[in-house]
Amino acid sequence: MRYQVYQAQLDLAASMRQAAGFGASFFKAFRTDGIESFLPNAAAAALEMAAVPPTTHVRQPFGITSVMSQGVDIPVSEHIVTSTPFCNLLHFRKATPTPGPKLMVVAPMSGHFATLLRGTVQTLLQDHDVFITDWRNARDIPLSAGRFDYDDYVAHVIRFQSHLGPTSHILAVCQPATPVLAAVSLMAANGDAAQPASMTLMGGPIHPGADPTSVSELARSKPMSWFETNMIETVPQQFQGGGRKVYPGFMQLASFLAMNPDRHMSAYIQQFNNLISGDLKAAEAHRSFYREYTAVMDMPGEFYLQTIKTVFQDQDIAHGKMIWRGQKVEPAAIERTALFTISGELDDICAYGQTRAAQDLCSGLKADKKLDLLQPGTGHYGIFNGSRWRTQVYPLVRGFIEKHAVRAANDEVQLAQTAD
Repeated sequence: MRYQVYQAQLDLAASMRQAAGFGASFFKAFRTDGIESFLPNAAAAALEMAAVPPTTHVRQPFGITSVMSQGVDIPVSEHIVTSTPFCNLLHFRKATPTPGPKLMVVAPMSGHFATLLRGTVQTLLQDHDVFITDWRNARDIPLSAGRFDYDDYVAHVIRFQSHLGPTSHILAVCQPATPVLAAVSLMAANGDAAQPASMTLMGGPIHPGADPTSVSELARSKPMSWFETNMIETVPQQFQGGGRKVYPGFMQLASFLAMNPDRHMSAYIQQFNNLISGDLKAAEAHRSFYREYTAVMDMPGEFYLQTIKTVFQDQDIAHGKMIWRGQKVEPAAIERTALFTISGELDDICAYGQTRAAQDLCSGLKADKKLDLLQPGTGHYGIFNGSRWRTQVYPLVRGFIEKHAVRAANDEVQLAQTAD
């Protein structure tokens, strides 16, 4: 019922937000820079903020039309190269004959769309041929498409990696680090020719128990029945996915906001001041961030519950107990795919030891195929977005991929010569 109540409130408030927008436009007509205009300016600012919906289920565009690479501005276009009812594999095609090594970014299937990684993609595009998993909002997926659980996520990673081929690379941001490790482990154990040349895992819960945070401890503190009762809702019938069980994006957003309420309150107060003072640049920067941050997507309920059980409560992959469709998942089977683990020193969502655990699990890799980074002074989002990502983390990612792209190319030549 919570989903239905939430949606009803959102729909009822739509006309009031529209009226607030008209009111803001009215008061803006009286705007001046004098002290006498404070009241109309404040009224316009308050009404403009009231006109913005608290959440939206509309995916924002990536909007990446070009990238500077080696001093040249190269046009970029988006193309869906393969898809399922639950995900599109999106290619940012650069208009150049030398786009760089193929790199698949595996985005989280969480309360936000893959466009939250826009800054990550923009940076990676400078030197790489970038693809991304663009997960679809579960409330827009009809029941006829079937279920989608954790095993299906792993299957999607394998399918998309097979599409890119053996000399490509894979990079997982946050939540998908564990299913990506599982997928690559399975491909290695099965001798799959499309195993990636390198795998970069950024801030992911490979072993939540190795370095607990409040997030991982919350997931372990409740029985599964609690999550089933309190976190799973039914999509209202007016949507394509009506009747589907989901973990709603608006609930995920509420939990994110609750983690740092003072920071978000300060941001909204500052936005009010920006609008009163006429600081248009700062006001648009705020709008741009919160347009993305409040664009929420629902995730399939079975995927959410299986993630809680498999990753956080039982910690299957860390304890060598993970079974995928009848096959044991063994990271020690990985021998060809180089591993780079990245963590933020100040990450309060996924602490250092959780991601670094992959280094020990991948015991079949030689030392020269492993790299680990604990980025100083950086929180969870800072390792894949912002100035530290661009200037400190990314150069290491680029160098790691370049090193193992050359190695993979040499291996391919040797294999071809051996076959002859």
